[in-house]
Amino acid sequence: MKYLIAALLIAAAPATAQDKPTYGAAGILGGSNKEDLPPIILSAGAPISEGPWELQSGTYYEFEIQGDGSQELALVGPEFFRAIWIDEIVVEGLEIRPLGLDSVEFDEAGEMEIGFVAIKPGAYYMKVPGTSGETQRIEITIR
Repeated sequence: MKYLIAALLIAAAPATAQDKPTYGAAGILGGSNKEDLPPIILSAGAPISEGPWELQSGTYYEFEIQGDGSQELALVGPEFFRAIWIDEIVVEGLEIRPLGLDSVEFDEAGEMEIGFVAIKPGAYYMKVPGTSGETQRIEITIR
């Protein structure tokens, strides 16, 4: 009986700092499941990307959007932005954690980085609004 009571007292004792488990980055945010994508360039009359993106659902991606200030330009892609989970947008060292996104706009030269997880498989795009040329659009497939 003494041993049973001692075992119960030890089990019920509060945990010390050294007994607490430590948690590191795991899963999709653990770093081993992260890919960098080519940047999107917003410049008057220039193609915005080198080619289409092929993404894998469940993978964490980062890409930069660079505006050269040659013209006020935006990038829209509401269907694409609803098919991903945006972890953060970084602008000049400021981290923004939005619940959603429809578009971004550059009124002057600048750069932003977007980190996200691809979620919903399908075919999507981002483009410069008001344009119809293929060079002002990037096709995106999530598998």
